[in-house]
Amino acid sequence: MAHHIETHGTQAAAVFARQDAWHQLGTTVAGDAFTAEEAMRLGHLGGWDVRTVALNATEVTEDGMSSIGVPNRFATVRTNPFTGCAEALGVVGSQYQPIQNEEHAEVLNRLVDDSGAIFDTAGSLKGGRQVFITMRLPQTIKVAGVDEISINLGALNSHDGSQAFRLLVTPVRIVCANTQHAALRDHRASVVIRHTVSAAARIAAARDALGMTFEYVEAFEAEAEAMINQSVTDAQFVAITRGLFGWKDDPSKNEAKNQQRREAALLGLWAEAQTQTGIRHTAWAGYQAVAEYVDHVQPVRTKGDHAIARAERLLTTEGPIRLKTTAWAQFAPA
Repeated sequence: MAHHIETHGTQAAAVFARQDAWHQLGTTVAGDAFTAEEAMRLGHLGGWDVRTVALNATEVTEDGMSSIGVPNRFATVRTNPFTGCAEALGVVGSQYQPIQNEEHAEVLNRLVDDSGAIFDTAGSLKGGRQVFITMRLPQTIKVAGVDEISINLGALNSHDGSQAFRLLVTPVRIVCANTQHAALRDHRASVVIRHTVSAAARIAAARDALGMTFEYVEAFEAEAEAMINQSVTDAQFVAITRGLFGWKDDPSKNEAKNQQRREAALLGLWAEAQTQTGIRHTAWAGYQAVAEYVDHVQPVRTKGDHAIARAERLLTTEGPIRLKTTAWAQFAPA
């Protein structure tokens, strides 16, 4: 897996307020947090001037080359923060309105006074095609009074037309930095803002997302409490995890080796990991063992740093979210 955080030589378009799996590729800020302005400057996210340019196709004929306009299609273009050169990022329709990184940060800036949240991470992925900024809410919750969870607000934007602007709630288990993806009944965890709406509508949606966050946290805490009060046997844990990751009764030699290695790692987390202290043999512990495996243990294909590749997989792919959401639904009491 090639890494996705944008780099230029030894510089990276990322900034972090704490040490974690991404810090080797970004600027770690002294202290506990940074401002939106610092995110733009230290994370090389400012001054991109993302714009749309009419799209043309070039045809080579016997008489030479001719340019053909493509109706209602435009290229999104930015100014590269490291080279100063213009570069294309994607293709969009005529209604698409770029959301600048500065606007992205300003949407979150409006939430600072309302919630007391502080900026935590920010960066550019896939050559500027995607940008992320996260904020950490000042309050934490404790499941059954023993397991501490912090609540993050994440804002994800794309400049290539592949995704809408999204605001999402991301609970994080402090003891092992597991991101929690809960399959909560009747509670959404994200707000989608299309690139066709006004800046005022984006701010209003951000405020809606903050209200959604508080409702989500209450529901999350209630379901987590139910899970920590539900016992799970070793046999139940094995059955659920085999269903989650797949298990073949007649595997090839290589498949058998991979299955055994995965099950040994999951059982090791379930039965022996210090991160299970105080919650062991509960449904909550079962879910956390799966989350810890996905976040910190599950193999990744890379020739570089496995921890960095694993962290980037969490940011840029849907697979880990689907696995953990399914795990939550499987372990949660009916």
